[in-house]
Amino acid sequence: MIALGYCLVYGVLRLINFAHGDIFMMACYFAFFIGTTLMGNVITASPAIAFSLTLIGTMALTAGLGMLIERVAYRPLRMKGANRLYVVITALMVGFILENGNLAVLGASSLRFPEIIGKSIIEVGGVHLTNLKIIVILSSVAVFFGLQFIVKETKIGMAMRAISYDKFAIPLMGIPINRIITFTFALGSSLAAVAGILFGLSYPVLDPYMGMIIGWKAFIAAVVGGIGEIKGAFLGGFMLGFIEIFVIAFFPSSYKDLISFVILLVILTFKPTGFFGIAKSTKI
Repeated sequence: MIALGYCLVYGVLRLINFAHGDIFMMACYFAFFIGTTLMGNVITASPAIAFSLTLIGTMALTAGLGMLIERVAYRPLRMKGANRLYVVITALMVGFILENGNLAVLGASSLRFPEIIGKSIIEVGGVHLTNLKIIVILSSVAVFFGLQFIVKETKIGMAMRAISYDKFAIPLMGIPINRIITFTFALGSSLAAVAGILFGLSYPVLDPYMGMIIGWKAFIAAVVGGIGEIKGAFLGGFMLGFIEIFVIAFFPSSYKDLISFVILLVILTFKPTGFFGIAKSTKI
């Protein structure tokens, strides 16, 4: 889901939002405070209601954060036609601000995510799975098809694809480019929100720097799949997950990232554009 967020913003703006991993981190903290408040309320004692309200609230707050970042950090650079290097530096600085701002406000102590949904073990054909893992997989598939529908079948999705194709001609066609870009950031941040609450339920320890390594992994997964292609980000995320699991099955867990990234590097050596990426020429 985080890789899909990367892919969405890059597909429209050709901008790698390196702060996306930290937006995911903020989503985890939003979900923590909303979930903790709801779980202590007698009216919302039902886990299903608490989860639904936490998800809606987290998506709304994270979408607002994404829109704020776009408006304050990225739009001024875009309007002035700034060099892409400055945009990348700005993205990195936004990530550092979110991390260290969280650290300054909440401190360095880790927080434990509330158990909104109880964990149970399900056995399928001799394989033991938790209900949370099944929810994560099904949610990822649902988000993928939902995002495909928005991008391919709706007017706003058509506008997003048009901006990706030619952002200079789009204003002449009467399409409000700033509004579409703001929506893109809000949608991408909402995907990070869904990932944040599911991550918190699966791995219930939160810290201000948790989004760094996860964000980089999501970015690499999107690149392997073909940055800018939704189906590529979806495939790349699952592929990285499968590789990590099989590495842990045969090697010490400390080798997980090393071997996984080497395998992905080999893939990119033979397929530099990723599985679904297309090499594009630029007229000079």
